[in-house]
Amino acid sequence: MSQIRVDFAFGAPDRLRTACEVVRKHYLRQRRVIIYIADSRQRTRFSHMLWGFEPTAFVPHVNADDPLVDQTPIVLCDQMPRPDLTRAGTEPAWLLNLSTQCPPNTETFLRILEIVSNDEADKQAARTRWRHYQQQGYQVHAHQIG
Repeated sequence: MSQIRVDFAFGAPDRLRTACEVVRKHYLRQRRVIIYIADSRQRTRFSHMLWGFEPTAFVPHVNADDPLVDQTPIVLCDQMPRPDLTRAGTEPAWLLNLSTQCPPNTETFLRILEIVSNDEADKQAARTRWRHYQQQGYQVHAHQIG
């Protein structure tokens, strides 16, 4: 059995807002998080949200092609970044998937996070990703938000 663990958080009132809160927690723990968002509009929207989703919340982040990517723990990408970015020192980075499809090259991560809203289309896409991860032999876990 694979060591890769995938956590699905179901019941998010707003998927991107919940993702901002999750990313901020990891940022405060000084953990590198790679955020996979294939859709460029959604990636831009999420980037704006990270800068100010709460009056005192501020999560510095960059796109994977940014010159400061080596010094920034939160990285947004539409394809998997170069392998050295999947680590932060000795700690492996976590992958947060905010796309409807499974990200490529998930085998380079030990932890994958999935946030699922109550929207029916979102739940259906999550079920497909869940099956894919299970077929890969990953340890898949479900959590209810709230």
